[in-house]
Amino acid sequence: MAQHDVYENPLITRYASSAMARIFGDQSRFSTWRRLWVALAVAEQELGLDISDDQIAQMRAHVDNIDFQQAAMFERKLRHDVMAHVHTFGLAAPAAMPIIHLGATSCYITDNTDLILMRQAMQLIRRRLVTAIMRLGQVAAQHRALPCLGYTHFQPAQPTTVGKRICLWIYDLVLDLEELQFRLSQLKCRSIKGTTGTQASFLALFDGDHEKVRRLEQRVAKEIGFEEVYAVTGQTYTRKVDAQILDCLSGVAQSVHKIATDIRLLANRKEIEEPFEKDQIGSSAMAYKRNPMRSERMCSLARYVMSLPTNLAQTVATQWLERTLDDSANRRIVIPQGFLAVDAILSLLINVADGLVVYPKVIDKNLRAELPMMATENIMMAAVKAGGDRQHLHEQIRLHSMAAGARIKLEGLDNDLLDRIKLDPTFADIDIDSMLDPIKFVGRAPEQVDEFLQQHVQPLTLAFANEMLAGDEAEIKV
Repeated sequence: MAQHDVYENPLITRYASSAMARIFGDQSRFSTWRRLWVALAVAEQELGLDISDDQIAQMRAHVDNIDFQQAAMFERKLRHDVMAHVHTFGLAAPAAMPIIHLGATSCYITDNTDLILMRQAMQLIRRRLVTAIMRLGQVAAQHRALPCLGYTHFQPAQPTTVGKRICLWIYDLVLDLEELQFRLSQLKCRSIKGTTGTQASFLALFDGDHEKVRRLEQRVAKEIGFEEVYAVTGQTYTRKVDAQILDCLSGVAQSVHKIATDIRLLANRKEIEEPFEKDQIGSSAMAYKRNPMRSERMCSLARYVMSLPTNLAQTVATQWLERTLDDSANRRIVIPQGFLAVDAILSLLINVADGLVVYPKVIDKNLRAELPMMATENIMMAAVKAGGDRQHLHEQIRLHSMAAGARIKLEGLDNDLLDRIKLDPTFADIDIDSMLDPIKFVGRAPEQVDEFLQQHVQPLTLAFANEMLAGDEAEIKV
């Protein structure tokens, strides 16, 4: 079929980075299969099985040069993917053919590979998360003391600062990073467990020597880069591990969805915008449009990721006894696509953070339009200190507020509350203008930004400095 005749997954063609796509690509997956066969042979040889150095050398020499066409031919014939690759590997390393997969079951290959690939994908997500946190931290520091209107219920509330608001976004990502770190620290391998988790085949290979089987399990785990092995399994490691990892990915998606939604709301207020390129078109019909398409894309992909944990939960719940195969086709789709989608939304977030546009004058205008209402409490307190009656002052402010509100809502005019208060003899001795500096209404927001960045963001920069230098930059598809 021609290239454009068949469906292609947009997570690959439009959204995720090539770095993440390669992790779950066929070359990565089936080379890992072969490395697992090598690891098993090496450990079995060390523990006394009749496996020669030449057999292992042949296997090592052909770990990466895979004849995928030949493997596909074998799978059509055998109707078994693992055995198809056993035969393909055996043709490439004929001396090793008699001992490839010795004592193993398919899940030795597929389960351990999934765990290895998920570990690599989680490490890439970690780099993306740390980068996003650092880039947003720079924006927060830059606008640490820029007063802006705060919102609760998307209604005007006490002022905050732009930097403090961005710290709310960052903290969610920091918590996601902590959860990701925990999941990585808890990740183990299946190693060699046998067809139903009893290790019966390996016990037979070693003539009933339980100690050698225990040593084989630990040796294989070390060979493939794991310190620990899941304590008990059926034929597969518990699918609860997959569900916990997807829950973690969902948490990242939740955080990014919230950030992107805030940006969309603020773009409508013309206070903050995502990058908009010189030749970018916002609408095919409305030439003036500056739609926040990156943020919308983040929300769209995040919503998909947030739907996946339910799927994995059902897989956990329906694994019969020692295992059933109805998890297999599902996991081939859900796990890679969950990682690909999170990779995409974090790459987009990094791109937006790098080019986030802040409009201080619009922010100030919007704040000052609501500031009169918010200043009334401070005005009333100052009038009480000057000898006024608190209850009378409260009533006067209430009446002026109602009149100003009617003017705004019924006549579409500006807020003249402060002018009304200035003309009221009750407040004649109060310097109202001196109370309207927006920075006086933001509390400790600037200091909170400084403290948060110092205590929670800067340590991440130091902790992950080497990894960030070694890792690739996010490949943005926008």
